Amino acid sequence: MNKKWSLLLAMLFTFGMLLAACGGGDEGGEDDGDAGGDAGGDNEEEEAAGEDAMVELQLGTGSTGGTYYPLGQEIANVLNDNVDIEGFDVSAVSSDASVDNLAQISRGDMQLGMSVHLTALQALEGEGDFDGTVIDNFGFMGHIYPEVMQVVTTEDTGVTSIEELEGKSVNLGPPGSATNSAAKLILEAHGLEEGDYDAYEEGFGDAAGRLQDGNLDANFGLLGLPAGNVTELSTQRDVVILPIEGEALDYVEENSDYGQLDIEADVYDFLDEPVSTVTAYAVLVGSTDQVDEDTAYEITKQLYENADSISHEQGQFMTMENIMNGADDMPLHPGSERYFEEEGLLDGAGDAEEEEEGEAEAEEDTEEDTEDDTEEEE
Repeated sequence: MNKKWSLLLAMLFTFGMLLAACGGGDEGGEDDGDAGGDAGGDNEEEEAAGEDAMVELQLGTGSTGGTYYPLGQEIANVLNDNVDIEGFDVSAVSSDASVDNLAQISRGDMQLGMSVHLTALQALEGEGDFDGTVIDNFGFMGHIYPEVMQVVTTEDTGVTSIEELEGKSVNLGPPGSATNSAAKLILEAHGLEEGDYDAYEEGFGDAAGRLQDGNLDANFGLLGLPAGNVTELSTQRDVVILPIEGEALDYVEENSDYGQLDIEADVYDFLDEPVSTVTAYAVLVGSTDQVDEDTAYEITKQLYENADSISHEQGQFMTMENIMNGADDMPLHPGSERYFEEEGLLDGAGDAEEEEEGEAEAEEDTEEDTEDDTEEEE
């Protein structure tokens, strides 16, 4: 009996030790749990931050006197009125436009941005103003409006061609904007290098005031048609839009993806005949890091299905017929892509991809058959 009791006591003692060990493990786990809990808390905070980043969005526009800013304000209003996601809010903020918007998206300072589509393509390759820095954490979300280069002066300056801007004061647009880089290319196409003119770098609206006051000779702007600032200026001064044509136009087209466009005489009351210029597309892009697929889907869907509530003149171009303009060679945001697919806007592209895949598979099969034949001959 004593032996039995001794054995039983030994077993109970051992069991107690095991419980203590387990209890010690729990304490260790709790400490780890604190560390792990902190880590879990960090993950929760990161997830929360991610959720905040994805639903509280900054939309980069342009200078307050241009087209992007007022149009961006209306885009934000449409989204805030129609996107049904808890906590969703878009704030349209002024910026230096295309290049600046893309750069801020790359840094996570903005989640949405308006850009000339050619500038976005340059960002993907690290070309132009991006100077070797590739930005690829964004996707195309839809077309906004056609951007038309308007080189504006007044009859008072006596300037009738871009070549005559040598030695004159010229506003190129904000640094980091598509207008700025395009203006330099256009001036270069007309034989004018930096230093051949007195350069200013400010928004079109601010510069229009200086042009009206006689303190500026020409103002470059990638703007919609008609541009309100140009129309307003024409009520105070005799406005002239300088043409881009001939060899200079050829040079611009050869050294960029801008295309030729005629500003028709009926666009502005002061025009007597069409004026040749160049054009691109303004597009909406979104961060693929901070705007998730579902949010991007809702943004694209609600924006283009409610675009008729936009009163800005350029809102008329935000239609389902135009929505894919500027998308060529551009990565699509996954959420926007889902919407485009639902609307049947990618059918052609999908068929082409399937055809290419089929051709590739056929080529592989042919190569395998050829290899088999070769082995048999050997």
